[in-house]
Amino acid sequence: MSNVRVYSRFSDFDIDLFKAGKHFRLYEKLGSHPMTVDGEEGTYFAVWAPSAKTVSVVGDFNFWIEGDHRLNVRWDGSGIWEGFIPGVSAGTIYKYKIQSSNNNAKLEKADPFARRAEHPPKTASVVYEADYKWKDKKWMKSRSAKNALDAPYSVYEVHLSSWRKTGEENRSLSYTEMADDLVNYVKDMQFTHVEFMPIMEYPYDPSWGYQLTGYFAPTSRFGYPEEFKLLIDKFHQAGIGVILDWVPSHFPEDPHGLGNFDGSHLYEHPDPRKGWHPDWKSYIFNYGRNEVRAFLISNALFWLDQYHIDGLRVDAVASMLYLDYSREEGEWEPNEFGGNQNLDAVSFFKELNISVYENYPDVQTIAEESTNYAGVSKPVFDGGLGFGMKWMMGWMHDTLEYFKKDSAFRKFHQQDITFSLTYAFTENFMLPLSHDEVVYGKKSLLDRMPGTEWQRFANLRLMFGYMFTHPGAKLIFQGGEFAQSKEWNFQQSLDWHLLEYEFHTGIQNCIRDLNKLYKNYPALYEKQFDHSGFEWLEWNDSENSVLTYMRKGEKAKETLVVICNFTPVPRENYRVGVTSDIFKSNKQLSEIFNSNASNYGGSGDYLSDTITVSNTSWNGRENSIEVNLAPLAVMVFALK
Repeated sequence: MSNVRVYSRFSDFDIDLFKAGKHFRLYEKLGSHPMTVDGEEGTYFAVWAPSAKTVSVVGDFNFWIEGDHRLNVRWDGSGIWEGFIPGVSAGTIYKYKIQSSNNNAKLEKADPFARRAEHPPKTASVVYEADYKWKDKKWMKSRSAKNALDAPYSVYEVHLSSWRKTGEENRSLSYTEMADDLVNYVKDMQFTHVEFMPIMEYPYDPSWGYQLTGYFAPTSRFGYPEEFKLLIDKFHQAGIGVILDWVPSHFPEDPHGLGNFDGSHLYEHPDPRKGWHPDWKSYIFNYGRNEVRAFLISNALFWLDQYHIDGLRVDAVASMLYLDYSREEGEWEPNEFGGNQNLDAVSFFKELNISVYENYPDVQTIAEESTNYAGVSKPVFDGGLGFGMKWMMGWMHDTLEYFKKDSAFRKFHQQDITFSLTYAFTENFMLPLSHDEVVYGKKSLLDRMPGTEWQRFANLRLMFGYMFTHPGAKLIFQGGEFAQSKEWNFQQSLDWHLLEYEFHTGIQNCIRDLNKLYKNYPALYEKQFDHSGFEWLEWNDSENSVLTYMRKGEKAKETLVVICNFTPVPRENYRVGVTSDIFKSNKQLSEIFNSNASNYGGSGDYLSDTITVSNTSWNGRENSIEVNLAPLAVMVFALK
């Protein structure tokens, strides 16, 4: 059509890469791009729709009339439709009107590569022109040390809609408001990183963002893309890394989304046994299709490139790895070797992680993977999937199950709380207490704790202390850090008024100090993924429900001793064997943390100042220490 000028941003090499599934900067080519061609301002549009008969751009600029601005199909078999439309500027609302070669079906689709989307429930794409000057140069230059596996990595998981709402309006904070309130809070609480539940555009609030339609657009619920960049920038200026939840596992069937995009199974696998998720009622990407792999990997790199993101937590990895995931016998087809692994997904993950770390070696990819699949966080060259870390779901389950038991019965379940250390160093594990654990009738963390009110809060402090001294990175969902007393509700603000009460303030103080402890003592992070960073001193005192262990860093003199008393019974003169060369030359330890401290809501009793190492042998060890154990408490000691 005369209203669309022939123009292309693709070279022959770009097309070759795209067809081979190796073009990982597709966001620079596909989508809408304001530009000037031969002195005329307008916007270039490009969309992949190989089964289309015609593709028109419709929007507010042409009164949504189909056919007035029809794109040109490329001659190279790539299936890309493109063209330059003069006069269309940033802020223009648009969609693609596609007439399919399959039964002449007509579809109206949002742009898969749009950088901005209309505010839901509206569903159109918006032409966007980036205009943001980053001020995080210092962070970007030094973040490799902050994101390293031998650095403290304590994550605050946030659902932006419900973290905090304004008073009478009950309105979620905007990106710019969060750039003050949320950044200052996370910094005050001493977390090293923040993780956002999915912020890519999504149509349905109850999905919490896990049903995406706009993979390249931050949700417009809280403001414009440049305002989201401001939020990230402010975190970086405060020395805090930003992780995004990323969802390559599935996408919804909304008519404006990726499903049946050009009248064919373009993004989803055509076989419903591989292309439809029965639990989530959503489509599954076709990981074996080159162009789809390029779309997904381009999307991952987009957020690292355009938004300076420091890590991607990849959702629902297990659902992608297994062909029989959530399927009964006869509902899935084995792979070519007769197994249940989705070999295309395995290959995709390896290529994803290679691409991420080749381009951004100073970030982390983190897998939410709930099975015993081997090598999730091992490098690809060593036979692994190549992720930087993996969520330790077994630890989470066992720990919460243990802590909900009455303390009188914990002696019969000592192995439940120690089991995680039998496999703790098989992966680079992150210990999560995530949003999934405080919804759907599971209760809040506080509400799971048994006993009197004092004991419930003491148990919660003890659990957090055990978590922060256990090997691995850490993650806590919003509200857990001040003992939210009811389940998380995505429609409501957190119950910040609880901080008017001493016990809740005490939990908040405890988490703040645990973060400080984690950051200030190298023994807790330098070898958090290495078996040499942990040693049991006493793991089988089930009768007293006590655990004692050492955490070790690069320097022996920085070794810490941790004692956990999982009962409300204080134990005076409790003896622990501590044979080690370091204790022969360093005869005194000082207590650096006790979860029973009064400013945490504890009784303030049984706090220790200095502990002397004696020559008294105990449990087969030459030396020992004698400690008064506070009830339902964790105590941490450092060499003087």
